[in-house]
Amino acid sequence: MNSKWYLYILIFSIILVSCGDDVLPKPKAMLRLEYPESSKERLVSEKFQFEHNAQAQVKKNKNFSVTLDYPLMKGSIFITYKEVKNNLEELLADAQKLSYEHVVKADNIMEQPFINEKDQVYGMFYEVAGDAASQAQFYVTDSTQHFVTGSLYFRAKPNYDSIYPAAVYLQKDIRVIMESLRWNE
Repeated sequence: MNSKWYLYILIFSIILVSCGDDVLPKPKAMLRLEYPESSKERLVSEKFQFEHNAQAQVKKNKNFSVTLDYPLMKGSIFITYKEVKNNLEELLADAQKLSYEHVVKADNIMEQPFINEKDQVYGMFYEVAGDAASQAQFYVTDSTQHFVTGSLYFRAKPNYDSIYPAAVYLQKDIRVIMESLRWNE
């Protein structure tokens, strides 16, 4: 065979290999996560009671503490009860300190006071934005006998962009907990 045929075969091979779909850039998009509409259940403890999302798996711990686990989101809300024994200022300082320990990684911490005078439930909700370990913290008290703190944690590396939809969903659940919390006398 002469070199002319080799050239034709080479050109034909290049054309054959180069034929294919045009490469197109992928459009910018974000993952859309949709969570089920939450139905409410009432959790009754010896010291307090509240409504929570029925999707949560409830685990009652010692000392009247409760864990609400959301396996699909790999998140949990940890709720701790403490009795007020002339130590309200110390309990408030500890709750605020716990919330602001995340300031190193947080982009912003937004405080939202909560007052329910009718049922004597007073507190604060902390919304944490950024790559912090906890995306929300809260405390509620009656100022005389009861003090409850809560924290939202995910079992994943704290990447705010990735956990944001789940964090927003669970922050709504925390607000429901705060709004429905009542003290058992």
